[in-house]
Amino acid sequence: MVTKQNTASPLPPAKERRRPHASWSLTRDQSGLVGRPLTPAQAFDALYAFCAPALVRQTYLLTGRRELAREAVERAFQLAWQRWPEVARDRDPGGWVRAVAYDCALSPWHRYRPRYRHPEPPPADPADRALLYALMRLPASYRRTLVLYDGVGLDLPETAAETEASTPAAANRLTHARAALAARLPELADPGELHRRLLVLASTERLRAAGPGPVRSEGERRSVFWTRAAIAFTVAIVGATTLTLWTAPTHFEAPIVPAQAVQEVPVFGLMGPAPLARLEQALGVTLRGVAARGPERLAPQAG
Repeated sequence: MVTKQNTASPLPPAKERRRPHASWSLTRDQSGLVGRPLTPAQAFDALYAFCAPALVRQTYLLTGRRELAREAVERAFQLAWQRWPEVARDRDPGGWVRAVAYDCALSPWHRYRPRYRHPEPPPADPADRALLYALMRLPASYRRTLVLYDGVGLDLPETAAETEASTPAAANRLTHARAALAARLPELADPGELHRRLLVLASTERLRAAGPGPVRSEGERRSVFWTRAAIAFTVAIVGATTLTLWTAPTHFEAPIVPAQAVQEVPVFGLMGPAPLARLEQALGVTLRGVAARGPERLAPQAG
């Protein structure tokens, strides 16, 4: 496990930062998205042809799994085709797809899929195998920051923006990731050597993405499927609500209590009230006498 340190190793100055490797990045001019009119399908195919091979190699460094890397990149391009008006207007369409591919590849839900429960065969070269093993020992956020900065060649603010972190946090992750790799592989303490070894590891694996046509078709199929599923769900909700309103009662009806036989009825309830006691009789005579003689009694008068 990587432990945090209070001191940070200095990063290369801005003038010494490498530009993104030609096979790892995409500019709008290189992809053909600017300068000549293209149909949406042609623009997507140009973006896919330029970005997909490099993205598969980058994603392999994040996951250590060849099939998962291909699946994540294809899924990212499917989403890009479904949202192509938004992606085509983005200032960096390759970065948009890269961020989605990285998110998909690093999703924690893959560990519950049966096809990804067992490790894949490691690289044949011992040096590549040691580097991949060291990368997989890093936390996912550290690994992503390292690949973007030392592999792709983004500068620190761009790396922080793509990993949704502040610039100091991204620098801290990069520092600890480099320290962890250097602890296991001392020859990688040099950032230039680390960049070269990352490119070598990603390039030696035979990683190929599917063609742009099947990816577009799969994206359209998924879009149609989820649209139909949403419509069917909405219709089901509306139908259930209508049925409930149609069959529900309009007013409250108290339930009728079933008749029951009365048990243990008192005897005086059948024979009338019981006779008054002597004290009660005397009290009644006294009250009647007082009411008759008192001035408070009202008597009707003829009008």
